[in-house]
This record gives sequence, C-alpha cells and structure tokens, in this order.
Amino acid sequence: MAVTASMVKQLREMTGAGMMDCKKALGETDGNMDEAVEFLRKKGMAGADKKAGRTAAEGVIAVAISDDKKKAAIVEVNCETDFVAKGDEFKGFADEVAAVILKTGVTDVDALMNEKLENGQTIDERRREMVGRIGENMTIRRTEVIETSGQIGQYQHGEKIGVVVAMEGGNDALLRDVAMHVAASKPAAVSADDVDAEMVEKERQFQIEQAQESGKPVEIIEKMIEGRMRKFLQEITLMGQPFVKDPDQTVEKLLKSEDASVSSFVRLEVGEGIEIEETNFADEVAAAAEAAKS
Repeated sequence: MAVTASMVKQLREMTGAGMMDCKKALGETDGNMDEAVEFLRKKGMAGADKKAGRTAAEGVIAVAISDDKKKAAIVEVNCETDFVAKGDEFKGFADEVAAVILKTGVTDVDALMNEKLENGQTIDERRREMVGRIGENMTIRRTEVIETSGQIGQYQHGEKIGVVVAMEGGNDALLRDVAMHVAASKPAAVSADDVDAEMVEKERQFQIEQAQESGKPVEIIEKMIEGRMRKFLQEITLMGQPFVKDPDQTVEKLLKSEDASVSSFVRLEVGEGIEIEETNFADEVAAAAEAAKS
C-alpha cells in the first residue's frame, strides 16, 4: 500500500513521533495504522533501553495536593537537558506521575513504574515511549508522601525546587511563607529532636577535635562543644533558623505568634546529589567527527 501524506499526519497525531519515523513505520507495516503504532512503540522501548545509562540531572519537581489539603505527593522527575525539562510534555508527564502517587500512596520507585496513568499506560511505558521519541534518558528519581490532620501548603521555586509543609493551625499565607523559607534555607529537620543522630554525632566529633586543638582545660572544652552544638542545631533546623522574611525572629517564634506548628516538611531540588561528569565540548566534537569517519 502506498503511504500518503495524510496517513503520516494521522500517525503523527496519534503517537507524536517524527515525520520520517511515521513514514518508515507505515512502510514497514504496509500502511496498517495499528501495526504502525505498535512498531513505533517497540522502537521507542528499544531506544529507551539504549539511553538508560546516561546521566539525567535536569528535570522538574512536581507536587499534587488532595482537595482537602490533608495529603500531598512530591516527586523528582529527571531528564538530560534543561530544554526538555521546560517542555510542556515533560512537565505534564511529571504532573501525571505526582497525581498517581497522591492517589495510590506508592513511593517505591520500582513499584511506581507499574502503576497506571489515566490513559491506561503504565508510568514506565509512558516514560520509555518519551525517551525513544525525544531522545533523552528520563527517570523518576525519588518521591515522598506526607499527610496531616491540619493542612498542607506548598511553594515551588520555578520547576527546580519544590516544598510541601504540613501545619497545624495557621493559615494559607503562613503555610506559603514557611514553605518559602524551607526552599531558601534548606533546614535538615523540623527541630533538634528530629535531626539524624548520625549527623549530630559526626558534627560533635568534629567539634571535639577542633576544641581539643585549643589546648584549653577540659571543663572549658566541654562548654565550648555544648555551645557550638547548640548553634549547629539552630542553624540546620526549621525551628531554630531566623525567618527568611524577618531575620529578627526565628521560625519557631513566628509559628508561636500565629498559634501554629509544623509537623513535617519535604524539600526536593532537581539534581541534588547527582554527580555530573565534566566533559570538554571540543573533545566531544572531535570524537563525534572521528566516529563519523568509521
């Protein structure tokens, strides 16, 4: 069967694949539209597998909050370039994933891949199709769900930083202000009692070593360590930090003045902790040119 321009157009609208890919798929399947769709799907899956090892450190943070503001899901979805991250399709996919997490409560990434989107595809099927068509590796890196008997607020700094805060009391404006503070100040925990014990011990050992080098008496060293640890915990906890919009008061004092309290928060930043291999652009071009000769 001859492949017509209208057939290619129809297949493009159905799949979003490139014109030449659609033309090839229709040629390979003798113009059968359903088989052409499956041909493109399989090609996309294969392409996704080839790109799986490539570093994906760009992307977006997506948030979904229940209508009653009692539950929220936050997820980091990655790709390779900022250009793709800014695209409506990629951002839409991230929003869909966040909605599925909110609905199901699934936060294990491997298990999440098997959950279904509204169109019936699994998240992994949709991801792999996009990878094959767009040409970049895409991953779902991490996600969390928080719930509260109070209410949840959020703040997003562009698409790169997302924060959700669970608060008892307060109001929408206070929730947003505290979430904005978390985005800017990166607290490690709500209060000193919530800080990871290993982090505290590591800092304490560091302070002991520093204090011992001073040559001061033991009782003075102990007081020095106690003061330094108190300062350290204030600096890394939400309650101890100066409020970003009014540094003259701590977040703890702000919350008390509004008769509110924070039970938990989650802050995610795109690419945080991902090691990116430094490459020389000129060397990359030279290598690509050499490869083209062979």
